[in-house]
Amino acid sequence: MELESFWPHKGRIVLKFAGVETIGEAESLVGCELQILASQRAALESDSAYVSDLVGCAVWDLDRQIGRVSDVRFGSGEAPLLVVSGGAQQYEIPFAKAFLEKLDLADKQIRMRLPQGMLEVNAPLTDEEKKRQKEGS
Repeated sequence: MELESFWPHKGRIVLKFAGVETIGEAESLVGCELQILASQRAALESDSAYVSDLVGCAVWDLDRQIGRVSDVRFGSGEAPLLVVSGGAQQYEIPFAKAFLEKLDLADKQIRMRLPQGMLEVNAPLTDEEKKRQKEGS
């Protein structure tokens, strides 16, 4: 679809697409994904990135590679969560300035300094932990 015009309205942006003339026609587009060419994206601050640029990046904690970004989730806190898959493990790591050491999109690398124990929060329970949990309930 071709974007015909846009304007701010109540803290949001309203988009007018060519060929969409009524609110009813526009409502049929709710939930659709909006994409633009990478060459037409707005420039971002140095510590920001587009989700499409983050997916596939290798995530490192200091000198240890954790895995690769498979998704980015929003809405669970102040910082978006990087969903990082490493072997059989999957981690949710806040993409927060406080943890970010270096973002190198050209080499698809995200270098972080994570707080001690952050990765263990996502770790599956050990057999011993499962046994104690079962005994406690």
